[in-house]
Amino acid sequence: MKKLNPTFKFKNISLYLFIVFTAFVLIGCTGANQKSSEEFIGVSEKPDSVNIFNQKTASVLGEEKEEEIVEENQALTQELRVHFIDLGQADSVLIQQGNEFMLIDGGNNEDSELLVSYLKEQGVNHIKYLIATHPHEDHIGGLDAVINAFNIEKLIMPNITHNTRTFEDLLLAVQKKNLKITAPKVGDSYELGEGNWTILAPYPKEYEDLNNYSVVISYAYGSHTFLFTGDAEKEAEFDMLKENVANPEIFKADVLKVGHHGSSSSTSLEFLDAVSPSFAVISVGAQNDYNHPHEETIKRLQERNIEILRTDLNGNIIFFSDGKELTYITGKKADVTKKTTIDKLPERAIIISHLDKKEETVTVQNCSNQDLDLSDWYLLSVTGNQKFIFPDGYILKAASSVVIASGDSKGDLHWTAKNVWNNSKSDPAELYDNMGNLIYRWND
Repeated sequence: MKKLNPTFKFKNISLYLFIVFTAFVLIGCTGANQKSSEEFIGVSEKPDSVNIFNQKTASVLGEEKEEEIVEENQALTQELRVHFIDLGQADSVLIQQGNEFMLIDGGNNEDSELLVSYLKEQGVNHIKYLIATHPHEDHIGGLDAVINAFNIEKLIMPNITHNTRTFEDLLLAVQKKNLKITAPKVGDSYELGEGNWTILAPYPKEYEDLNNYSVVISYAYGSHTFLFTGDAEKEAEFDMLKENVANPEIFKADVLKVGHHGSSSSTSLEFLDAVSPSFAVISVGAQNDYNHPHEETIKRLQERNIEILRTDLNGNIIFFSDGKELTYITGKKADVTKKTTIDKLPERAIIISHLDKKEETVTVQNCSNQDLDLSDWYLLSVTGNQKFIFPDGYILKAASSVVIASGDSKGDLHWTAKNVWNNSKSDPAELYDNMGNLIYRWND
């Protein structure tokens, strides 16, 4: 694998030499434990309302842990928001702490307009840190547009190149804005608002797979920690564990951004146990060509009772932290103005009460004492990855049920003329609300 000496050909060789010299002259010049103190303005208003099914309380993760950091948290004044942006089979995470922003990756080329629009909607004017974890198109495709649209204070990229037009476009944007690229150095630490983040990978070694050059960082705010892994695979995970045998606590996190879209080539058991997260977020496209996330990865997470959130099923996923309490909302239209702490409906207020695979029928029951609007709620055949969306304006009356049929079967609502459930494989059914929150799972 070649280091950062681009092999692609520019039409103008002088432009090529200028970009390489300008972009990488300062690679490796950052010092360990480096702190950055410059601040920029640009944050949306504090959220103030929510639909009953749009928000979940993630938890105050352990009274003992909270007591240990109570004095530190008393000084925290600004909310942390971490946005896992739904860009299909691609990665992009916006970290927003107070008036400062950090963006990790930028999706595919085709996501450029959507990504820039989303950032502007969140009040982004300046990006304090921009990280391109590694030079694959599904991580850097939209970054040239981001660089062109916003002021960037620090750009961090691994010391590796890729012979693609996408990578060339990124370097051209870097040259146009006269940015300097900083190479990641394990152990370097930076401040973002009232939180701080540390680089955990990549280590200075040769890898055959570009994924293993991914920049891995840990962001801490109060009692909560997020671990972002890019597409780092098992080899990189083992290197991180090996180099930190004496300090495994550095990997502990409440929220893990699962590596490589949930591929079985990442998220090894050893690494997962070292992180020991309560939540796992998988950025993945629906019905993608790679069958991500792989069943092996999902099984590892489920066996450890880790709550799984997926952009293909949940849409945008936004975590909130005040340093003590961690909450999140999800949905294709997840909006930070739709969050607050309110009483939720009782557990099992609405359930899948029956699944008859032979008869091709699913029964959903409203167990509460109030009518429920199921507009844009959906049923999911997990194995077949087939979705039934409830029609707009559909009301399920209190203490009543509805039968959804497929194939030749009869029901109150009809899914499709084809059979959905008539197969020999295990095929659980899941019920999601209109914001992509998993409400109920029927295990066959």
